[in-house]
Amino acid sequence: MLEWRFDPCSDARLPEVARYDVEAIIVCQEGYTSSLAADSLRELGLTQAGDLDGGFAAWRAHGQPTTGSPPA
Repeated sequence: MLEWRFDPCSDARLPEVARYDVEAIIVCQEGYTSSLAADSLRELGLTQAGDLDGGFAAWRAHGQPTTGSPPA
């Protein structure tokens, strides 16, 4: 499903993913699944796909905000 939603050539893509150079940061709890997902997106050609090292747990452990809206 991830690949369909992030492939600019897919009819099921997200509206924001119109180009292969769109920035995509994938986040999971510990960073393992997101690393695999980001790699899969890079294999599709999304050159700006990456993940959050250590996942949400590392984000929280470093005192980063965990509530509210993401920055624009």
